[in-house]
Amino acid sequence: MKNNYSRLKWVALIIIGGILFFLSKSAHAATTTPLPLQQAIFGVVQDENGLPIPGVTVTVKNTNRGTVTNLDGEYSISAPANGTLVFSYIGYKTVEIPVDNNEEISIQLEEDISALGEVKINAGYYNTTERESTGNISRVTAKEIEQQPVVSPIQALAGRMAGVEITPNGNLPGNASTIRIRGTNSLREEGNFPLYIIDGVPINSTPLESNSNLTFGGIDPLNTLNLSNIESIEVLKDADATAIYGSRGANGVVLITTKKGKQGKTELQARVYTGASTVSNRIDLLNTEEYLQIRRRAFVNDGLEPTEDNAYDLLIWDQDRYTDWQDIFFGRTAQVTDVNLNANGGNENTAFRLSGSYHSQGTVFIGDYDYKKVTAGAHVSHTSDNNKLNLDLSLNYGVDLNNLVGYLNLTANAFTLPPNAPSLFNENNTLNWSDWAEVGLENPLSGFYNTSRTQAQNLNSNLVVSYEILKGLRLKSNFGYTNFRSDELVKRPKRSFSPATRGNIANRSNHLFIKRNSWIVEPQINYRNSIGKGEIDIILGSTFQQSERKNIALQGEGYVSESLMGNLNAAEDIIATSNSNADYRYNAIFARLGLNWDKKYYLNLTGRRDGSSRFGPGNRIANFGAIGSAWIFSEEEFIKSSIPFLSFGKLRGSYGTTGNDQIGDYGYFDAYESTLGPGGLYPNQLSNPEYSWEVNKKLEAAIELGLFEDQLNLAVSWYRNRSSSQLVGFSLPAITGFTSVQANLPATAQNTGWEVELSSYNIQKENFSWRTSLNFTIPRNELVSYPNIEESSYANTYRVGEPLNISLLYDYDGINPETGLYQFTDVNNDDALDYQDRMIAWNRGREFFGGLDNVISFKNFSLQFLWEFVKQEGMLAMFNAGSLENQRSDVYQSFDSNNRFQQISRSIEASRAYSDALNSTFPIENASFLRLKTLNLTYSIPSRFLEKIGLQTGRLFLTGQNLFTLSPYKGMDPEAPARGTSFTALRTITAGVQINL
Repeated sequence: MKNNYSRLKWVALIIIGGILFFLSKSAHAATTTPLPLQQAIFGVVQDENGLPIPGVTVTVKNTNRGTVTNLDGEYSISAPANGTLVFSYIGYKTVEIPVDNNEEISIQLEEDISALGEVKINAGYYNTTERESTGNISRVTAKEIEQQPVVSPIQALAGRMAGVEITPNGNLPGNASTIRIRGTNSLREEGNFPLYIIDGVPINSTPLESNSNLTFGGIDPLNTLNLSNIESIEVLKDADATAIYGSRGANGVVLITTKKGKQGKTELQARVYTGASTVSNRIDLLNTEEYLQIRRRAFVNDGLEPTEDNAYDLLIWDQDRYTDWQDIFFGRTAQVTDVNLNANGGNENTAFRLSGSYHSQGTVFIGDYDYKKVTAGAHVSHTSDNNKLNLDLSLNYGVDLNNLVGYLNLTANAFTLPPNAPSLFNENNTLNWSDWAEVGLENPLSGFYNTSRTQAQNLNSNLVVSYEILKGLRLKSNFGYTNFRSDELVKRPKRSFSPATRGNIANRSNHLFIKRNSWIVEPQINYRNSIGKGEIDIILGSTFQQSERKNIALQGEGYVSESLMGNLNAAEDIIATSNSNADYRYNAIFARLGLNWDKKYYLNLTGRRDGSSRFGPGNRIANFGAIGSAWIFSEEEFIKSSIPFLSFGKLRGSYGTTGNDQIGDYGYFDAYESTLGPGGLYPNQLSNPEYSWEVNKKLEAAIELGLFEDQLNLAVSWYRNRSSSQLVGFSLPAITGFTSVQANLPATAQNTGWEVELSSYNIQKENFSWRTSLNFTIPRNELVSYPNIEESSYANTYRVGEPLNISLLYDYDGINPETGLYQFTDVNNDDALDYQDRMIAWNRGREFFGGLDNVISFKNFSLQFLWEFVKQEGMLAMFNAGSLENQRSDVYQSFDSNNRFQQISRSIEASRAYSDALNSTFPIENASFLRLKTLNLTYSIPSRFLEKIGLQTGRLFLTGQNLFTLSPYKGMDPEAPARGTSFTALRTITAGVQINL
C-alpha cells in the first residue's frame, strides 16, 4: 500500500510539474509574443448613404482594447479570432460583429434618432446632454460653421439660434458684428457684450478701436480664429447655464471649442475653396433726364433763375452724361480664397492635431484693398496607462492683415452725386481735380490715396491637467494665457487732397498700438458618484484672472517724402494723442451641485462669489447663483401607457442672478493726466467709490417634446431677464469741469420673449433623407422703470414702458396745403419743433426673427440651405427733391401727382422740412425680409475614382451666401435699415474641394 502511495505521489508530482512547466511557457509566450493569439483587423465605417463616419468607437468586447475611426471612417485593431467587435457612435445604433477569422470588417451604421439627445453639450465647467440639460444651451457644429465663407465665427451664427441676434456693422472684412443674447440688458452699449470663451479661456469680447473704416462697430476680436478648426459653438442663455460664470455671464456666454486630435494613424486633410463676392442690390435712382427735369422744376417753383453758382449741374456739367455711381463706388467683385490643412493621429494614450490656414478676401469698393489671415493651431492630449492622469493642451495663433482705404465715407457719394457729375479720374488714372474745382467743389474721392494697414496677432492657449485620486473624485486645473497685439497705421499723404489746399496740409500718419494680455488659473475638484437610482455631480473651484490693456496713439506730421510716412523718426513733429494702461483683476469661487434621480428628475444648483477690481473697496464682492430643474415626464409609466406617440417629454425651469462689471477700470478713483510737455497734471475723472454691481435676474420655463420616436421634436421656452442698478456715466453740468461720473442709475430694463425650436425628420430612406429645423424668437425689450427720468439727462433718449432701442420722432401730419411742404404735429403748440414734440417712440428693434434650415441627402449628394427671416421696420432717405443730390426713383414717379412727397423746391424752408421729415414717422417703412442665408451642395467622390489617384476620400462643394433677399424695403439692405443707404450682406459664391490623404 505504501509503495502504491509512493508511486501515486511521484506520478502526481510529475503531472503537476508538467502542468506548471506548460503554464509557465504559456505565460511567457503570452507576455512576449501575444500576436499569435490575435489578428489584425481593418475596415471602414460608413453611414446609410455610404459616407464615412469619423470618430466611431471600435472596441473588442469584454476588453479595454479600442480605437476610433479616422476622417475617412477607417480603423485598424487587433482582436482574437473568436472575439467580437463593438461599433458605437452617438446618434447611431450600436453594432456587434463577430471576428470569425475575418481580416476586414466594414459596416454601415444605422441612424438612431432616439440617441441624438445623448450628444454631449459643452456647458462650460462641465458637460451635459440635450436630454439631461436643465438650462438653455444652443449649439452649432463644425459642419455648419466651416461651410460659410465668413471671417468671424460670430457671423456664422446668424439665423441658426433662437434668442441669438446677429447684426453686421459693416460690409468690410474684419468689421465686428453686434451679438445680442436675449436682448439688450444695459443702457451702456459696452455693457451688453457676452462672454467669449475659447477652449476654457475667456477673452475680451469688446471690439477693438480703429482709425480706419472699421471704426463703426470696431474690429472683431475673433477674426484671427480659423473657422475650420472649430468643433462647436455653444451659447449659454438662461440663469441655470450662465450663473456659474457670475458677473461675466450677465449677457450670455459664447463657448468656442476647437477640434482635437484623434487616435489612429496619422492623416492629412486639405480643404480649399475660392470664389467671389458682389453687392446684391442697387437703389433705383434717377437717371440724368429725370434728375435734370426735377432740378429745373425746383427753380420754376421757387421763382428763381438758375446760375452757374447755384445750378452748375444744369449750366456747366454735360447734360447728356450719365454715370451709375453705385457701380463706380462699390460695383467691383471681391475675390475670396481659403486654404486649410490639418494633420492628426496618435496612439492609445496620446492624440495630436496640427492645423494651418490662409484666408484672403478683397472688397467691392473702388481701390485696391484686401484682408488676409494666417492661422496655426495645435492640440495634444495624453492619458496615462491607468487612465488617472489626463493632459490637454490647445494652442491657437492667428495673424490678420487688413489693408483698407484711410478715409471714412465709402458709400454716401454713390447715392448723392448727380448722375451727370464729371469723372473722378483723368485719363492717366490720377484724380480729376480741375473739373470739380471749376464749380468750387473737391473731388468726392478726396482722400483716395490715404491708406490704412492694421495687423493683429492673437495667441490663445490653455493647458488642462486632471488626476483621479479616488474613483469618482478628480482634481483638475486649467491654465490659460492670451496675448493680443494690434498695430494700425493710417497714412494721409498730401496728394490725397486738392492742389488748392495742399499747401496747408502736411504728410501725416496716425499710429494706434493695442495690447491685451491675460492669464487665468482655475483649480477645481470634481466628484461624481451613483447612489441607488441617483447620481450626484459636484464641482468646487476658484478663478484667478488678471488682464492688462495698453493703448498708445501717436501722430506724425511733416514727412519730407511720402515714402518715409510711417517711420516716426522721419516725422518733423510727433504727438502722443493718447496713452492708457489699465490692469483688471478678477477672483472668484464657484460651485455646482447636480443631482438626478432615476434619469427622470434633475436638479442643478450653481453659485459664484465674485470679486472685481473695477469697484471700490467696499463693493468689490458680490454673490450670484441659480437653481435649475427638469422632469422627464415621458419616463413615467402612466405617460408611456396613455400617450404612446410621445417618445420624449421634459419640463424644465430656472431662476437666478448674474452680475455685470463691464465698465471702465479705476472709475472709483480721482484720475489725473499729464499735460503736454513738462510740469503738470490735470484731473480727467471724478471719483465715486459708492457704485456697485449691475444685477441681472433671469427666469425661464420651458417644455421639450419628442414625438413619433423623435421624428418630430419641439421645444418652447419663455424667459424674463431684468437688469437693475444700471451702471452708466451719470451726466454732470459742464460747470463741474466733467461731463459725467460713473454711478448706478435707478433704472430697470427687462427682456421677455418666446423661443420656439422645431426639428423634424421628414424622410429617412436608405438613399434619401430630408431633415428640417426651425428656430423662431419673439423678443420684447422694455424700460420697466426709471424714477424721475424727466429730470435726468436721458429724458430725450428713453421712455418708461418702451424699448431701449428707440428713436423719438415727430408725428408726421401730411403735406401742408398752403406751403406744399411736410408738416408735423406741434405737441405743445409753441410754433416750433424741438425734442418736446418728439412724442412717437419708434422701436428700431426686431418684432420677431428666426431661421429655417433644411438638409437633403441623396446617395453621394448633400444639399443644405438656410433661410433667415426678420420682421422689423426701417427708414428711407433720399427724397429731398430739388436739391443738388440724386434721389430715389419713386420721387420722380410722384413728380406730377405730388400726393406723397412735398413740393419740389431747393429753398431753405424745403430743406428744413426734409430734415425734420428724416426725424419723423414719415420715412418709416416695412423692412422685414426673408433671405437665403446659406446654400451648400456637396458631392462625395466615389472611392473607385479616388483610389486611382492615391486619395482616400474627397468631396466637392459649392456654397452660396446671401444669394437673394425677399423684402418690401426699398433701401440697399433690410439688414441695415437705418436710412436705406447702408449694406452689410454681400452675395458670395464659392467652390472648393476637400481631400483626405
